[in-house]
Amino acid sequence: MTLTAVDTEKPRAGSARPPRQGIGDTARAYLLNAPAMIVIGLLVAYPIGYSFWLSLHRYNLKLPALERFVWFQNYIALVGDPIFLSSLRVTVAFVVVVLGLTVVLGTALALVLNETFLGRGVLRSLVLLPWAMPGVVNGLMWRTIFDAKTGALNGLLLQLGLIDSYQAWLTSPSGAFFITAFAQVWNTLPFTVIILLAGLSTIPSEQYDAAKVDRAGVVQRFTQVTLPWLLHPLLIVLILETMNAFRAFDTIYVLTGGGPGDATNVIAVLNVRTVLTYTDFGLGSAYSWVITIVTLVISIGYISTLYQRGRIEV
Repeated sequence: MTLTAVDTEKPRAGSARPPRQGIGDTARAYLLNAPAMIVIGLLVAYPIGYSFWLSLHRYNLKLPALERFVWFQNYIALVGDPIFLSSLRVTVAFVVVVLGLTVVLGTALALVLNETFLGRGVLRSLVLLPWAMPGVVNGLMWRTIFDAKTGALNGLLLQLGLIDSYQAWLTSPSGAFFITAFAQVWNTLPFTVIILLAGLSTIPSEQYDAAKVDRAGVVQRFTQVTLPWLLHPLLIVLILETMNAFRAFDTIYVLTGGGPGDATNVIAVLNVRTVLTYTDFGLGSAYSWVITIVTLVISIGYISTLYQRGRIEV
């Protein structure tokens, strides 16, 4: 066997180290991520920037000769536009109702599904079904249920003797508003349940045991133990569900079309109607950016008020 001598002598003091070859780690990371960043820029950043650029123009396909750069006149015109202000009020009311019902029902359902009982796995699977349904299908389903002539709800209530004749539920402004809100909640509620169930699974059982030793009741255990641990999951729910409610379009458009009157004419419906019916891309882009700015401000408010309160030290 031949042994090869290995030089283990340390470099002499003052001797220069050989220069590193190649690029640095930071430059290499940017280089490797460059293709993905370029694709993201083309698919996301460019449409967003172009929509903002369009919002600064008077750009109507039916009036191409009047196209010009108008700075922020589209946004200024919204302040005095009664149609937009009415749509904004409807949108805010819609978001408040949807968000309130989603948080309350989602929390209650998550607490029930977090308990141990026979058939819990089956019930958890069934809860996911509404979330898997597209918004258009969701709107068609509820429109069929509440149909004034052949609706399943009218048939059921008539058989039970609760009504004397079929009712036109969607012709009433208040009825159409709350039915639309309920349809939106039904479609998005499973997501809230999943997020809150994940939060409930992280709560140590020792904390509930200690609360029971201190003779804490059900309400006290919820407010003192469960709720503090759910603040971060609730923050996620509030941000995402607020965005979904502000952008809700397909279910509302299929179910009521924004009517009757302006009862369900939310900003998203007004935006699509402005762009596709009136071909006013400048004003329609301004509507889109109003939705973006409002949801951004609300999200920042959620984070600033709930994030620090939700910090838990173990």
